[in-house]
Amino acid sequence: MAPYLAAVRNYWALLPAIAVIIGLILLYAIPTLINPQWTSSILALFRQFPEDQEQTPDQAQNQRPAGILGPQQIRSRRMLAATLVVGAVALFGFNVSLNREANACYQAAKAWGAIDGKPAEDPCIHMIYGSFFGDGQSEAPVEEGQPLEVYQVVHKKKPTYLRWIQNAPKYDEADLLIGTGLSCNLDLRIMEEEDKIVMLVAAAQPCPEEDNVSLTPFKLKKPLGDRKVVTVDDKPMQQINPDVDSWPTVVKKLVTGG
Repeated sequence: MAPYLAAVRNYWALLPAIAVIIGLILLYAIPTLINPQWTSSILALFRQFPEDQEQTPDQAQNQRPAGILGPQQIRSRRMLAATLVVGAVALFGFNVSLNREANACYQAAKAWGAIDGKPAEDPCIHMIYGSFFGDGQSEAPVEEGQPLEVYQVVHKKKPTYLRWIQNAPKYDEADLLIGTGLSCNLDLRIMEEEDKIVMLVAAAQPCPEEDNVSLTPFKLKKPLGDRKVVTVDDKPMQQINPDVDSWPTVVKKLVTGG
């Protein structure tokens, strides 16, 4: 689903149009909910009524003055106005939802070490994705290694941003995640030992900074428990937990532009 939303997930591009649409809807709907006669009277000013149309005596007697609504018309217009308000709220909620996803993917990519490169239309597509090639497991000996800094625990936590990235690891197929740039993905090594989990990049040169992150899942043979997660020279790694912002936080960002 994520690739099809790439063109519309940029909420900054959508926000002006959505603000205008919601404003016009509320400009009509709120007064109509309070008193449908107000909007009817205003709209009647822009109508043209033929003055020379012949009417029978019965028609002339039963006809209401122009712009005056009957009980059925009042109910119908209030129902229409309520429907428009619900639609405006749904439109705003849809925009907020897209923004939550985009922000979550961007923040996760940054937490994994991605740098800001060329503007990404959709961080969930261009900045972070599941590993397409390496799985971190190899029998080849490690002669030289480069350290890794962070990892994420997936088991029981189920970070929401994984639902929106390409080739996302499945929750039940991963206990740990480790992120690397694409150029170092094939050199990733994850080794499970009795007292620790060792993660490193089997390369002579440090990995270059990149504007994207490839996430490699790792399924443990037994629960992590008290085992340490370390990298080169048994240096402890930092556990990170990037995830989706709360709805109030995203609404605040939309309102303030933060």
